Amino acid sequence: MNEVTLILQRIEQGDSSAADELMALVYEELRKLAAMKLSHEKPEQTLGATALVHEAWLRLVDVDYAPRWKNRRHFFGAAAEAMRRILVDQARRRNRQKHGADWKRIAMPLDDAPGADKDDLLESLEEALQRFAQVDATACELVKLRYFAGLSLRDAGRILELPPRTADRLWAYSKAWLLREIQRDATDSP
Repeated sequence: MNEVTLILQRIEQGDSSAADELMALVYEELRKLAAMKLSHEKPEQTLGATALVHEAWLRLVDVDYAPRWKNRRHFFGAAAEAMRRILVDQARRRNRQKHGADWKRIAMPLDDAPGADKDDLLESLEEALQRFAQVDATACELVKLRYFAGLSLRDAGRILELPPRTADRLWAYSKAWLLREIQRDATDSP
């Protein structure tokens, strides 16, 4: 058993110091993953890597919900899910009318302007992921670990306890499935 799993077991047994040990052990890894993920977001992103990790940590250790992580895979899956939800919530908040959803930013030079709105893409991805979870929960979890937690395919496959070839196959399948769904959503919308 690895160190994270042992600490998770201590947390479940009620060891109050174990949560602090867990944070110290995984903080830098989570921060690097958050920084990598945020590097693909819009430049005006107000949420930094440290803030994203802290927000995710607060959701993970919510006092109203006693965490019951079984192992390293379960913990990192929960962390990826928390980060995903935070980024999706933030994208939805930015897309609301009262937060300036219809405002257009004019940037110079114009040839550097992106072709697609990342907030709309993130919302479409969220909707497709919800459907995908019903089709293939493991593949959906792989996408969340890769896209939202920023893990390499190798690391995400290891956390999910998948053989490398299975992880490769699931990743290819997931990308194709989600691309089809996002394109379908784009053509169905007015």
